[in-house]
Amino acid sequence: MKLSDVQKRLQSPFPAHMVAWKAVAISKDRSRALLLAHIDARAVQDRLDAICPDHWEFSVEVIPGTPVPTVKGRLTVLGVSREDIGQAPDGDLSTLKAAASDALKRCAVHFGIGRYLYDLPRTWGDWDDTKRQPTHTPELPDWARPDHERTPGGAHLMQAMDQLRYELPEDLDLQREVYRHLKAALGSLHPDPQQPPLGQPKGGHTGRAA
Repeated sequence: MKLSDVQKRLQSPFPAHMVAWKAVAISKDRSRALLLAHIDARAVQDRLDAICPDHWEFSVEVIPGTPVPTVKGRLTVLGVSREDIGQAPDGDLSTLKAAASDALKRCAVHFGIGRYLYDLPRTWGDWDDTKRQPTHTPELPDWARPDHERTPGGAHLMQAMDQLRYELPEDLDLQREVYRHLKAALGSLHPDPQQPPLGQPKGGHTGRAA
């Protein structure tokens, strides 16, 4: 297996629920933010494990004397290596571990992993400054979604399957949520031919009874 054999799979978009949004600028009243899409390092690891589990490795070298923790990362996939610099963000996450995660993501972009996110336009949205997250998750365009999320019910089904990855949750409310997603997915993929369109009574009659 060569890198060219798996390049397309490495570059494919991530499921929408794996894409997070961070603020790169916040309005003066802290109610709006300029949002940037990104993925975390675990998503990169999962992608590599799924495609070439025994043929990738990552190493870091600490760069001393920098204002914030900084490392040089080296990612090797199927014998091909790429290097990049990772830095820790300000605040509580300002650690070498955070810098290593940043380096992994930057190295992964050289292989096309998550590179499409750079093509997404930055967008202003409502911001919850207490939770440090957008009030509403921005909608991804179709081209930035995997194929299965471009079909009716796909997003519902993938979210439900993600919840069921290990075992059915014990929480009853969460079980209901899983059922709701599955029902919505199946309903979209296999609509009931006996179910009339919204606003039309069964039997197809639209006028008043005589």
